[in-house]
Amino acid sequence: MNSIKIILTGATGMVGEGILAECLENTNVSEILSVSRKPCGIQHAKLKEYIVPDFLAMNLHDNLKGYDAVFFCAGISSIGMNEEEYTRITFDTTIHFARAALSQNRDMVFNYVSGAYTDSTESGKMMWARVKGKTENALRKLGFRAVYNFRPGFMKPVEGQKNVKWFFKPFIWIFPLILPSKSLTLQEVGRAMIMAVQKGYPTSTVEIKDIKNLAI
Repeated sequence: MNSIKIILTGATGMVGEGILAECLENTNVSEILSVSRKPCGIQHAKLKEYIVPDFLAMNLHDNLKGYDAVFFCAGISSIGMNEEEYTRITFDTTIHFARAALSQNRDMVFNYVSGAYTDSTESGKMMWARVKGKTENALRKLGFRAVYNFRPGFMKPVEGQKNVKWFFKPFIWIFPLILPSKSLTLQEVGRAMIMAVQKGYPTSTVEIKDIKNLAI
């Protein structure tokens, strides 16, 4: 199985940091380019960083050449945000980045961290779910070799992670015990993303059960 080179966003957040940790340890990954607004604070032989203060202002750039996949893990909670603001950050930023990456290599795979209960119809009552669904749908149409929209539920951080919000910590051990079928580890999500690039998957929408299957 040939090793792959990955572009990863969101390394300074909990999800991106956890998936980055799996990619750094996984022998199927040979290189990671972390694209972020600030340094992630991690030093590793496989890791390079490309600091972009504003993704929406990012021009097409040679830095994104030579990679097999994008793991788009950057995101934000919708709490306290209106739909216009959340759309700008969630939809506009993701699609702008995807187009920049696609312009450098049309044979890439794009893995997008969406969320459980995302609304693909774009017409539901939950604002965040509509915007995530709109983003998923737009990504499928861009022309990547494949797009996989990952819809994880609760994700347990990797041991030693720094970017874990204080209010999340009490649930780390409790939630997987209460609802194991709705829980994943970030190692599983990262491993599933790697396998999706290397082996493919029958469906573009990757639910919790699919993530578990890919991560085996």
